[in-house]
Amino acid sequence: MIAPITTPFGAESTAAEVIDGIDLTGRRVIVTGGASGIGVETARALAGAGAEVTLAVRDTAAGERVAAELTESTGGARLLVRPLDLADQASVAAFVAAWEGPLDILVNNAGIMASPLLRTAAGWELQFATNHLGHFALSTGLHGALAAAGGAARVVSVSSSAHHRSPVVFDDLHFERRAYDPWAAYGQSKTANVLFAVEASRRWAGDGITVNALMPGGIRTNLQRYITEEDLNRMRAAAGAGESPLRWKTPEQGAATSVLVATSPLLDGVGGRYFEDCHEAEPGVQGPRHGVAAHALDPAAAARLWEVSTTTLAAA
Repeated sequence: MIAPITTPFGAESTAAEVIDGIDLTGRRVIVTGGASGIGVETARALAGAGAEVTLAVRDTAAGERVAAELTESTGGARLLVRPLDLADQASVAAFVAAWEGPLDILVNNAGIMASPLLRTAAGWELQFATNHLGHFALSTGLHGALAAAGGAARVVSVSSSAHHRSPVVFDDLHFERRAYDPWAAYGQSKTANVLFAVEASRRWAGDGITVNALMPGGIRTNLQRYITEEDLNRMRAAAGAGESPLRWKTPEQGAATSVLVATSPLLDGVGGRYFEDCHEAEPGVQGPRHGVAAHALDPAAAARLWEVSTTTLAAA
């Protein structure tokens, strides 16, 4: 068995510490959801290392404000803002069509968490549609740009320890027959993020593209807008009953694993893995907030999800 990848960094490391000494001059990067939360700090670190960073965001006015702040704080880095609504396949297609030239790093960071039951115009459950299908369409649409990046392109799939909550339920992806549970829906979408990394790495290795997934950690951001105080109390109670403690990271710490997966030379040629706290996670369930579940790394499920996703998008 291959030993998991370890690094000099850990749970308290920041994105700035992880990327220190790495030069991204001439590299082109996209960060989805780059106008809020850990997306801002991911973009700040990558731009500060010299990359041209495109913030792919729903709210372009917010994106422009963040771009201006990052340009100033990084000493004149090149920040671009482009509209992208991952729940709208027409928006994803327009973003892909407008992209020109190679792409070195794609950070699939945007997401929605534990929302009430909402559906897209196509009838898809919103969390699966946004967190997985939107990023799947974006990544596959940009495959040619990634392949043109000189054999060292990386895709970063921001998942969550919530993937432990649910495998991908292929018989009812969109909660049409089973009772809707917001956390099960979120967990399913986060498992899909890991399975995407597994299958994309297998399919794209020959193109010099690696894809890895990660858990950023618990960070209080706008992602938690649907999380109530009652939800948090339940989590605290579960932690008191023997689960691992609920610990919050700063946005700068939360962005560290994303930045490590995007840039660390320790991951050259490495794909299809799942990282947390700046290390590759140990396989197997190690509690609800640690490790990576077997169902998220299952190559058969990964291949099936790819085919189902392709068929779903083609029928839309």
